[in-house]
Amino acid sequence: MLKSVFQDTHVQSLMIQERSCVYNILINLMESRQQELKGLGSDFVFGFVQSMDGERDPRNLLLAFQIARKIVVGGYDMGKFTEELFEVTSCYFPIDFTPPPNDPHGITQEDLIVSLRAVLTGTPLFAEFLMPLIIEKLDSDVQSAKVDSLQTLAACGPVYGHKELSQFLSGLWSSLRREVFQTSSERVEAAALSALSSLTTCLSRSITTSDSDHALDTLLQLVLKDCQHHLLEPDMKLVWPSAKILQTVAAASYRAHLSMATAVIPLLVEQYITRTQSAQRRTLLEVLQGFTQPSETSRPAEGEECVLLQFQASLCAVVFSALTETGAGLQISATRILSTLGQQTGLLTPADVVLAVDHLTTLILQEDDPQVSAAVMECCGSLAPRHPAAFTSRMLPKLKECIFTERMVQGDGVAPAVWGSQNAVRQRCVTALARVACEPSLVRESSPVLLELLTTAHTGCGSFSVDEVISVCHGLQRIAEHAPHMEAEIGQFFHDVIIPRLLGLAVQAAVQDEGSCGRSFLTEEAVLAVVVPVFSSSCSRLNADCAVSTASRVVSLFLHGDVSFLPHDLQHTTIPLLKTPSLQVSQLVCLLTACVCSLPRSVEIPEIDRLLEELEEVSCTHTHSFTHTSAAKCYAGLINKRPSGPALDAALERSVKRISAELDNSASCLQTQALTLLLWVTKGLLLRYHPLSSALTDKLFSLLSDRSLGPLVADGFALLMSDSPDVLNRGCHADVRIMYRQRFFSENSAKLVQGFHSAPPEEKAGYLKALSHIMNNLPRQVQLTELPALLPLFLEALSCPDVCVQLSTLSCLQPVLLDPPTALTNQMEALIPRLLTLTTSPAMKVRIAALRCIHSLSRLPDHMMLPFRARVLRALAVPLDDKKRLVRKEAVLARGEWFLLGSPGR
Repeated sequence: MLKSVFQDTHVQSLMIQERSCVYNILINLMESRQQELKGLGSDFVFGFVQSMDGERDPRNLLLAFQIARKIVVGGYDMGKFTEELFEVTSCYFPIDFTPPPNDPHGITQEDLIVSLRAVLTGTPLFAEFLMPLIIEKLDSDVQSAKVDSLQTLAACGPVYGHKELSQFLSGLWSSLRREVFQTSSERVEAAALSALSSLTTCLSRSITTSDSDHALDTLLQLVLKDCQHHLLEPDMKLVWPSAKILQTVAAASYRAHLSMATAVIPLLVEQYITRTQSAQRRTLLEVLQGFTQPSETSRPAEGEECVLLQFQASLCAVVFSALTETGAGLQISATRILSTLGQQTGLLTPADVVLAVDHLTTLILQEDDPQVSAAVMECCGSLAPRHPAAFTSRMLPKLKECIFTERMVQGDGVAPAVWGSQNAVRQRCVTALARVACEPSLVRESSPVLLELLTTAHTGCGSFSVDEVISVCHGLQRIAEHAPHMEAEIGQFFHDVIIPRLLGLAVQAAVQDEGSCGRSFLTEEAVLAVVVPVFSSSCSRLNADCAVSTASRVVSLFLHGDVSFLPHDLQHTTIPLLKTPSLQVSQLVCLLTACVCSLPRSVEIPEIDRLLEELEEVSCTHTHSFTHTSAAKCYAGLINKRPSGPALDAALERSVKRISAELDNSASCLQTQALTLLLWVTKGLLLRYHPLSSALTDKLFSLLSDRSLGPLVADGFALLMSDSPDVLNRGCHADVRIMYRQRFFSENSAKLVQGFHSAPPEEKAGYLKALSHIMNNLPRQVQLTELPALLPLFLEALSCPDVCVQLSTLSCLQPVLLDPPTALTNQMEALIPRLLTLTTSPAMKVRIAALRCIHSLSRLPDHMMLPFRARVLRALAVPLDDKKRLVRKEAVLARGEWFLLGSPGR
């Protein structure tokens, strides 16, 4: 068979399909008769070379590269035909292939590149031919050829050894150095650095003899010779390319890191000491940071000491010196190096840790620059888990003292700037308390300080602001979210201390009379909104016993007013929170939602039937939007988790009957409340695939034609399809089935389209808005699949005067336009004029979204967009003069791409 194929048949004179048959025959034989083929020796390789020589069809090339790959990695004897096999495959390198438009085979340039690269890098026997070829191709002016060559060189690292590479090191280094020093493309530079890293790793891995040791040293000496002296000129342009090369080599292996660090770190430290300009010192610090960060490949193995240990004293001296400087850049770089040193064993002595914590504390209390503050917080978060005792004894007392230092009021003659500065200091202290609380002992120390601050703010003492109270709540939330990474005792701590005290403060604030200190911050909606995630995060992470206890306590509090577990003395012994007419008390239902709806589904909620009745009453009758919405969320959250059965059916029947009665009564003043409950119940049932969700969805469709409720219902579809941050999400253990959005769309899209076509003109906007909300929340692949059928409605939506419809539709279209389906590309004549019209919309967000869509269109094939080029450029001249900077920015980006449309090399 092989004789007939190789000797009696001239493969390249056959048609494409016949050549494909030949390659598939060879592939099948290699899979089923490998030993027999290997027994032919190099004759099989020679026959394949003759068969492949001259192949140009990309489909067949993929097959031929597959055969060649099997030969080079499968142990076939190439013998004297090694060079011929290399030549017959490398003649395609680098791949230059552009698939034709609408190619049914789907072969891309990347497919060919990867297949050919697997052949060329598959055996060290190709090294003597491939290395000169790569060096030659790196002289090309074509960027894609450079990148392909560099990526191929990087792929050689895991396969080749020092013997194959040593004679080419000088030439390879010259080419790689040029691509980093003189490149105008970040992509080429990144590829060159990756290739250099692979080369260094290869030589380091191959060290077994003096020859291999010599090869690595040769490369390291070449790198140091050409790059080290540039570090002496921190204000010159070559300092950063040199630093990148040195850092890349150092990160490639432990041995390379040791050599680079020994040569470079003393030089950088000396330069830092002798230089006086802040910009130069900052550059030196940033370069130094790259050498202190170990990579996975350069970490010391067992029995090896850290490379940086010999420079520990000088590095710490430089870092602590920079932390005391006034330049923000120096302080930021110093904190980053400090974080890196703190993560490595032995680089910070106990005295260094104390000094570091003191410096960080000083920066928190004195430094106003937001970038410095962010860097300091990051550093605190990285060091605190490794050195909790130092933070507990040195930092936390000073932060607490600063927070509770009595602030002088403005009437005492303190300037507003000082007042604002003190506000900012407290905010930083609060943030720092939350960031360092990443270890049990620190949580137990910092959390009570935050709770004490809330207590002080609640009583009206200390002149705390709403922003500070909100910041404290964010801090407690952060601590709760990190609790799963700590010991189980933290959950118990939140159950015993945090939840009761915070809930007690909120209840006390709601029921207290107006006092001399005025209204408590804890009754503000803005504050309650950030208290909710504190409870949600902590309750969702409680263990089984604590979760059951929390459910019992909270339900008893809201149904019966049982305050026995709260630590504060309240004015009344029984306060049934769900039945109290007071607005401040009733809005605490949001805390009930946060607690009971975040518990695991296995936790049985006590008195759930009565609780649902009370929640239904609040959600259907309360006039305060925040309160009745929170009650509706709680009702939906409990319904979502409740097991199926007669009890659930009875509760749903009762609530649906009440909702329908209110919605069908046009004279009712409680329709908004009923609609809110309907939306949340529908969402809760939709997530768990409950059969009743279909009937409730149909009810919503019928309300789209209601003149008063229609716009609210259309917006409600966004609620149904989007993720809720505080309830009915997987983080709160809700029953969320996979692909519920796709199922909802498949069941209801036809109803929406039918309703749109049958609705009078004044009601069509509601259907368009509902459709755009649904489509906007679907996965992109589903959008691409469903868009052709709904395209007429989308084009209609772009012409709809409703701003929300326009914005939602544009948000849905933009990602689709990056790779549009054929149905959309055929509608460009209708789509582009509508988009251009929206670039002058009165709404700024619509103008920006329309410009982004037009920008996306410029990435489509030139032959499709060139007919519209002149029209688009004329239209985009208008938003270039828009009064809003953000609109002008998008217009410049879009017009620049359209201006270059059709240019050579674009």
